[in-house]
Amino acid sequence: MWDTFIVIPMTNLLLLIYDLIGHNFGVAIILFTIVVRAITWPLTAQQLKGTQGMQELQQDKEWLGIQKKYKNDKEKLAQEQMRIYKERGINPFGSCLPTLIQFPVIIGLYQAIIRSLAATPLSLLNLSRSLYPILDVSKIIPLNSTFGWMDLGRPESIDLFGFALPTLAIIVVITSYIQSKLMTPPSNPGDQSAAMGNMMSIYMPFLMGYFAMTFASGLALYFITSNLLGIAQYAMMGRANWSNIIPGQKK
Repeated sequence: MWDTFIVIPMTNLLLLIYDLIGHNFGVAIILFTIVVRAITWPLTAQQLKGTQGMQELQQDKEWLGIQKKYKNDKEKLAQEQMRIYKERGINPFGSCLPTLIQFPVIIGLYQAIIRSLAATPLSLLNLSRSLYPILDVSKIIPLNSTFGWMDLGRPESIDLFGFALPTLAIIVVITSYIQSKLMTPPSNPGDQSAAMGNMMSIYMPFLMGYFAMTFASGLALYFITSNLLGIAQYAMMGRANWSNIIPGQKK
């Protein structure tokens, strides 16, 4: 089922885009990312709605009063917090959900990239069995995996004074951090859900960076493109919380 519904459709979509644009696998991954972003837009909109609700809650007099009243009773504060969330229709984990949903896409894309870059007779046979009739294997295989200085089927690094610098992984960490911080609402002391969101905004970028450094650089290219598109979406909708990343801005 995993191959049928995830890996094989991704492989065919990647190779279809690759064939249509003139056999540039890097551009195919970028366009594929745009397609994924368009499909998951309802989730992103829900995520933004939840973030806006959290931002408004931080200025709500009732919630501020509850925090002050039960500041020494964490159990009662948590109960009141969940009641407020339920009444206002706020999902405290909404900002994490789209990131978690990305994991099947990440794993499927990695497998699709490796399958598309078939380098052995057995892998070529597996690839030919995975393709839909619309694709002509003889015209697109073997793939051109070079994109700039990168081989998209291998981890990326630049030799700098004898040290392998994983530049794409560093960019992934930076863009993932910026995107998560733009979505993190301002919080008050003692707000447990906000504290959890802040922790996620620190841990997740490094996890993504580890994936980018360890796996095929095509996956890192997907991460960077997805992060930049996300940042652009939040900015265009006026929902980006720039105060989280720009020092001196008012919360």
